[in-house]
Order: sequence, then structure tokens, then C-alpha cells
Amino acid sequence: MGEYEGKKVVITGGSSGLGLATARLLVAEGARVLVTGRDRDALDAAARQLGDGAVTVRADVAEPAEIDALADRVKAEFGTVDALFANAGINGFAPFEETSEELFDRLMAVNAKGAYFTVQKLAPLLAEGGGVVFTTSVANVLGLPALSAYAAGKAAVRSMTRSFARELLPRGVRVNAVSPGPIDSGILERTMPREAAQRTKARMAAENPMGRVGRPEEVARAVLFLAFEATFTTGAELAVDGGGSQL
Repeated sequence: MGEYEGKKVVITGGSSGLGLATARLLVAEGARVLVTGRDRDALDAAARQLGDGAVTVRADVAEPAEIDALADRVKAEFGTVDALFANAGINGFAPFEETSEELFDRLMAVNAKGAYFTVQKLAPLLAEGGGVVFTTSVANVLGLPALSAYAAGKAAVRSMTRSFARELLPRGVRVNAVSPGPIDSGILERTMPREAAQRTKARMAAENPMGRVGRPEEVARAVLFLAFEATFTTGAELAVDGGGSQL
């Protein structure tokens, strides 16, 4: 019997990267997982990897109607949920002077508004003793160039973590956040040319105190700790960044 046998978990943004790595660990340990994503092809590929222990649902958290539909689907599939990993997010690089209103609005719609209403709509389905884990970013505590709008959205999620933790205490639900640093999640390859992505990863590794970038599985293990094992922890943010935001 796996460590998470019978647990029911929802992961938004679970068709790739950190979300998919977390889903793989959960399914391997006996959990039932519902993962969401915006791209049907990526979801189909994730479904093939995860097998019968997972359900894939196309949903864009920037669209309120799709969050409502997701909540209905989760209720139909699971009834109650033991953990929610509110992980869906997008990146966007632009110097402050060149950040467009369109880019700013898109980043906020997915990373902040989407995260907020995902938890609001799914919170009624969380079992007592359940856990919510947000994905923030070390960008919310570091002044990184070309990431001002992205960082602002992730800082908003850090604030939500505290506020929701307080408001969900009466229901016995804990709310925490995992804060990744430089992780080889594939997002760079999806958002910039291959050679530029390789140069960026090499630079991040050279600048990191541990001298490397992290693996998605290292973030996934932190997510599972916060979701299930950290039973006396709520409102916290756990950095998984090789010490980059601390040293």
C-alpha cells in the first residue's frame, strides 16, 4: 500500500513541470489525482504518463466559468478532496519600461486572480484536515530584472497564503506555499528559444549557492510535505531554491 493510498488531490497546472512531477509522485503512492491544464495535447500526454490513477480536465484558471465547471467536475469525481495544489501559472519576461498592459493583465489574471478563485471555489470540497498549497516564487522576495509584473502577482499569492490560512482555520484546513527558485521544469524551453533557455539555465546554476538548478521532483516532495505531513504548519512559505533567496 502506498503512502498516499486513497488520498484525493487536485492539481491545477498539472500537465507539465512542477504539477506533473507532483502528480507522478502521488499516483505512484496510491493517490487519485485530478490534474488540469489549458493544452489538450499536453493533458493527453500527462494522462498517458499517469495512467488510471489520474483524471485530466481542460481548464483555464483565468476564466471564472471554467473554474466553476472544474469545481463541479471535482465534486462529481471525488466528492471531497484531501489536498489542493494551486499551481497553475504563467511566466512573462519584460523590462519595467516595456511591460504592456496586456502582459500585466494576463499575468495577474492567471497567477493571482486564477489562484484566488480556484481556492475559493474548491475550498468547500476540502475535507477537514486537508491542505492547500500555492506555488509562489523567489521572485516575490528578490528584485529580479524583467520580472516585475510576474513578481507582483506571486507576491499577491504569498499574501493570499496568509489570509486564506487564517480564514480556513475553523475548518481545519491548512494553507501554505512552496516557493521555487531556479528549477529545470521546462518552462524556459516553452517561453524562449532553445539556445537562450540553455544559456539562462547555465547562468542560474552558476549564480546559485548550491551551484545547480533544481529538479521538479525536489519541489514536488516539498509540496507533499506541506499538503500532508506539515500538520502544525499554516500560512508558511517554503523556499526550494538551493539557498538563492536565503544566502
